Amino acid sequence: MEIIPNWHPILVHFTVALLSISALLYLAAYVFKKEKLLIAARLNLWIGAAITLGTLAAGLYAYYTVAHDALSHSAMTDHRNWAFVTTGFIVIIALWSIWKHRDAKTIGLPFVLIFLTATAILGVTAYKGAEVVYRHGTGVMRMPEVHGDGGHSSHSHGENSHETKEMPSDMHEEHGSHAH
Repeated sequence: MEIIPNWHPILVHFTVALLSISALLYLAAYVFKKEKLLIAARLNLWIGAAITLGTLAAGLYAYYTVAHDALSHSAMTDHRNWAFVTTGFIVIIALWSIWKHRDAKTIGLPFVLIFLTATAILGVTAYKGAEVVYRHGTGVMRMPEVHGDGGHSSHSHGENSHETKEMPSDMHEEHGSHAH
């Protein structure tokens, strides 16, 4: 897998999606007192927590293997530290759910509030990970060269917009001279 040398970018999306949905389902189960929502919340939490462990492992592998400079190393370390805290919260919440709520037909407000807090921390961790990639370019193979003002005003998306005359010379090989 040359384009994605690490599973972290793939797994992290499952972590964020499953745990965010789980937190919302737990909130809905608390508000509406619906057991089916609680069952769905638990399943999302347990699957999300398991994937989170894989996400953390893949993230640690990326931390030690992805090429980076001093500035991006600082951002990576910050993201990693948040990931440790987030994973700790998620594992504790998942174990709490298994131990206390496995057979329960309702959920308590403290559990919901703690899980919502953990989900907010997950959001901060995800944001910090996005900064590593999008602000520092870490883990990406190539950044596009920006010509002109760098915005969409410098080129068109209409018919024949990718003809040779409109593309920078370094892009010819990649896109060819045909229209899309």
